[in-house]
Amino acid sequence: MNSSNLKGKELPKTSELKELYQYERYRHTFWRTVKSTVFMLVVVAAFAVLIAVLFLPILRIYGNSMKGTLNSGDIVVSVKSNDFESSDVVAFYYNNNILVKRVIAEAGDWVDMDEEGNVYVNKKKLDEPYLTEKAYGQTDITFPYQVPENRIFVMGDNRQESIDSRNNAIGTVADEQIVGKLVFKIWPLPELGWIE
Repeated sequence: MNSSNLKGKELPKTSELKELYQYERYRHTFWRTVKSTVFMLVVVAAFAVLIAVLFLPILRIYGNSMKGTLNSGDIVVSVKSNDFESSDVVAFYYNNNILVKRVIAEAGDWVDMDEEGNVYVNKKKLDEPYLTEKAYGQTDITFPYQVPENRIFVMGDNRQESIDSRNNAIGTVADEQIVGKLVFKIWPLPELGWIE
């Protein structure tokens, strides 16, 4: 570099150079931190979506067939599983929709119902504390009814309005139709908790 080019120009002071260096270092560190944070958020969000889709589907309830236990607009978490028992609440596919009902009986069980709405499985009356009102409902099957192999018998908790396994329109539910077992209500917040 030619010394004639530097004439008339002042060299920066050491303190100014230090300040400029610290500013550039801070700026570089700041943007590296921002990029790293955004990347981690994207990875965590992708992982959460993957888990939700594969293992923990989140469902919104529509309709009144489970009124009392689950109301229209409630949001629930389900667990992908075919391991459930009587009184569990399950979601299943029916005509490109997802329906939510309660498991009453499993394959091989005999289901019976009297005119007052009392349900019997294998001649034992079910204790159904989740019901607000018993009703015979919309029934077109003949009782007693034996649940076929690899199927479950389901009913809604709002027995008067629910169309379920008591009606041939829905019938019993095959294992491959099952979306999962509903385990936790996340909305509305005051009702946050386990589904029983």
